[in-house]
Amino acid sequence: MSSPPSEGRSLPLPVSFEFFPPNTEAGAEKLKTVVRELAPVSPEFFSVTYGAGGSTRERTLSTVADIAALGYEAAPHLSCIGSTRENIAEILATYRKQGIRRIVALRGDLPSGTGTAGEFRYASELIEFIRESEGPELKIEVAAYPEYHPQQRYARRDIDYFAQKVKAGATAAITQFFYNADAYFHFVEEARARGVDVPIVPGIMPFHNYARIAQFAQRDGIEIPRWVQLKMEGYMDDVASIRSFGLEVVTRLCERLLSHGVPALHFYTLNQSALSLEICKRLMR
Repeated sequence: MSSPPSEGRSLPLPVSFEFFPPNTEAGAEKLKTVVRELAPVSPEFFSVTYGAGGSTRERTLSTVADIAALGYEAAPHLSCIGSTRENIAEILATYRKQGIRRIVALRGDLPSGTGTAGEFRYASELIEFIRESEGPELKIEVAAYPEYHPQQRYARRDIDYFAQKVKAGATAAITQFFYNADAYFHFVEEARARGVDVPIVPGIMPFHNYARIAQFAQRDGIEIPRWVQLKMEGYMDDVASIRSFGLEVVTRLCERLLSHGVPALHFYTLNQSALSLEICKRLMR
């Protein structure tokens, strides 16, 4: 496990961390430890994912409650596919009672075997509903795709949909993870040209497990540079070299993003602290 950040040093920008809801009580206890390990870098919030069609609804609720009980801001994901206005309103009421004032609003994916999308077709419709229900104070984060949504054939249309989500009431965006900084910079330029002025926060995925991350990237249309792929594959079972090289690649990506004035960094942790914490330490001034 990485050592905590040195006293007197701080990150040059806000950071946040994403978790998925654990399946077991032991996993939930372990995640509390991960939260405590990441706490020294003063994260702005911890977000918690929400399974396809609400499949992890109760576990998302309990994970959010655990994070809040530890004294940190939690931002639950909320997806609308397969949902009704009634059950979304019920979830929002629960979060309101818990004092949750930040939500990551997504369209989401249909769970396997489900034939209906529910009452909301797009994330923009969900965002409009949340904003009407909760008023202007709730912070609503939405997804952005620097290399465009994997189901979208036309880049221009993807930007259009993103702009619609912001117009509907989003206050900020968190991107899908990427390793090509130029894709992020170009996406932001396109969004600004469309009048989108909310913060667009880069999503950062450390190389927790190269084979697993490569699968995610292939599924979601994310480019891992060929030179990175070849070096990673060349290390084969050399875990120490994979870890060291992966940290170098992602730290350099973050440094380049920082040099261009990004508003924050959002880390996809896969419920682990060591790599995200190490990258944060390397970015400290």
